[in-house]
Amino acid sequence: METTVAAQLAPFIDPLALTIVGGGTLLAMILRTPVRDFLRGIAALRILPRRAFRADPGLAQIGALARIVRRHGVIALDKAVIADADIAAAAAAIVDGAGPDDVRDLLDTRAAERAERHRAAADLWSGAAEAAPAMGMIGTLVGLVKMFTTMNDPNAIGGAMAVALLTTLYGAVLASLVALPIANRLRRHARQEMRERARLTTPLAELAAIEPPRRMTIREVAA
Repeated sequence: METTVAAQLAPFIDPLALTIVGGGTLLAMILRTPVRDFLRGIAALRILPRRAFRADPGLAQIGALARIVRRHGVIALDKAVIADADIAAAAAAIVDGAGPDDVRDLLDTRAAERAERHRAAADLWSGAAEAAPAMGMIGTLVGLVKMFTTMNDPNAIGGAMAVALLTTLYGAVLASLVALPIANRLRRHARQEMRERARLTTPLAELAAIEPPRRMTIREVAA
């Protein structure tokens, strides 16, 4: 069975066509994208298998932090273990004396920066979806040129024609079944995270507005 499948797929495998389309698309991605955005776009692939971001655990932790602040004051936030980067940044700002408006501005800035990173990652793969068919067309032209230059050798015509056809096929497959779905999924993850993180802004601003616990004077204690 495996031998039969391999035999059926063999005509669709051509190293030269793969090199033209795959290598050309990768080169186009590198040339049209800053190095930092290119690396981020590649690294973004690791989020695809993950579940979409949800704000509920963060909201629960903010509630716990609010109870700590009411009981011990904002300085106690320094000792809290906070995994989420936005909540940690807001808590650090609150410890440093930031008010509700300052916290909102901080979170808005971080959201804008995150949106730009997400956009750059998705654009990398959208660019790959645009480049792959073009590389397929270039491969087709290469195959046709090779075919016309070997018209006197019937044995070489088949290989040249295979390159011409398979590069078009590879370009279409790479664009439609790989690059474009990745770009769309990255954008979907980004929209979901943006919506969910927006739910954290008001509770964190309210956390900054909590009055610190008032220390009782000796007279009040004696009374």
